[in-house]
Amino acid sequence: MSEEFRYLHPNFIIEPLVDGFYAWHHTVAPVQASLNLAKLQVPMLESYLQNPQVHVAASSNPALRGGFFVNIPEDRAGEVKDLLSRIKTERASMLRFASAIAEAEEILRQGATGFGLDALYPKLPTELSGLVELAYDTSNQPTLRFIEPAAYMSPAYLEDRQSVQLSLETGVERPFILSTPRLPSETVLDLPIPFRHEGLSELFRARIHGTTLGALREAFELDDAGAARLDSMLIDAPDLAPDRHIDSGARIRYFGHACLVMQTPEAALVTDPFINGDSTATDRYTYRDLPDYIDVVMITHGHQDHIVLETLLQLRGRVGTVVVPRSSRGNLCDPSLALYLERVGLPVTEVDDFAEVEFPGGKVTATPFLGEHADLDIRAKSTYCVRIGGKTLFVGADSSGIDPGLYRYMREHVGEVDIAFLGMECAGAPLTWLYQALLTRPVTKKMSDSRTLSGSNAAQAAAIMEELGAHEACIYAMGEESWLGHVMATSYNEDSYQLQQIDEFLSWCGDRGIPAEHLYGQREWRW
Repeated sequence: MSEEFRYLHPNFIIEPLVDGFYAWHHTVAPVQASLNLAKLQVPMLESYLQNPQVHVAASSNPALRGGFFVNIPEDRAGEVKDLLSRIKTERASMLRFASAIAEAEEILRQGATGFGLDALYPKLPTELSGLVELAYDTSNQPTLRFIEPAAYMSPAYLEDRQSVQLSLETGVERPFILSTPRLPSETVLDLPIPFRHEGLSELFRARIHGTTLGALREAFELDDAGAARLDSMLIDAPDLAPDRHIDSGARIRYFGHACLVMQTPEAALVTDPFINGDSTATDRYTYRDLPDYIDVVMITHGHQDHIVLETLLQLRGRVGTVVVPRSSRGNLCDPSLALYLERVGLPVTEVDDFAEVEFPGGKVTATPFLGEHADLDIRAKSTYCVRIGGKTLFVGADSSGIDPGLYRYMREHVGEVDIAFLGMECAGAPLTWLYQALLTRPVTKKMSDSRTLSGSNAAQAAAIMEELGAHEACIYAMGEESWLGHVMATSYNEDSYQLQQIDEFLSWCGDRGIPAEHLYGQREWRW
């Protein structure tokens, strides 16, 4: 039986984990991962163990959705205690690294007074030796620049933190990814392997081409129980949508949130892939509907809902390149997306503003991305203009129209836009919700609340449309789809400011005869 070809169940999912926590950019990149472990995850586990009932109750309170509460039943608190103990013992080098960063920042604040910095290097903690450069900016403000490729070679990057849980999508919302670690379960297969493990490529090829249970068992070194559990996630024939490819013209399919699949008979492109695994659902596209080969994947920025590792890992072996915006090289709040994805085994093309990437029958132009990052100096963010099937599409993601003049330059470069895809999460979370662990100097709540992860409001979206000369507008769902709750943890009602702004923008479009809609779930365009 182990030599018969088997295929992945259409509801197959993978959760990539680091020390049990769901993996995303800031918990894998070594410098940022050390800080998140020391300043967020360890204190959160300690808080849970002091009073598990408070965390569980808060996790079920809709008003506190998206808060940093560990949603694990009290009767499993012993397992959480063991996890915390392992982290403190086995990740001591990462915790020391986080402390060293704080110490170095203080040395810099006290010692960098506008004069030469050479005398400060011997004072730096040994954990940072060879990994940082001290510098001033042109305002004479001191800064600590991390040599990020070297950090991936240091004790701050430990691949044995990495593991994956394999299971089948049940349709039940998973716990919020930023707060709740995953514990072992009878319904999942835990594999203590790094994300770059070649066995994962073999596994994901089985969605289309098939493999044998024997090959997978050998690749993952499974015992009988593990092989049996994996076997329950395999089927005897591929389950793929017959219309996942097209023979003529061009097509766009909206897969939910900010994920678009653009196709011609010659090429396929995907933006910010975030694919649902419930093939029984009739209101969305799933992995069954993806084309077999994807020429270009475009990542707009590094937030956890736009660079979704559980989806990207499943695309290994069927992607030509993943296009990512170039980071600022060493800025603490701006880790490299390219290094991150290369380390997990994906082919990467890094682009600057207005760089072009060609594909059969068209090209992608990387265009600037304003705002949405709480006014932090983050460069690894890009919008894209895609020329495909004779049309120009603007992929705006969560970018802001705070300075409409920028879009005038885009129009001069790429011409008028046929369809603009925009995000309008215009009342986003405060600075500290996502970046608290990376702040080396405290900010007040008032400061944090004034600096939000916000995209365009109605007026800004209208300005983008005017400057681009866009003929049609689509606003993507902002975490409204129910199946994204474990990542988005958003809650809207008819009085939500964001939805009111979308309605105002749609009215603005309607008054000018511009087709516009608020997307949700799935949608298809053909021409």
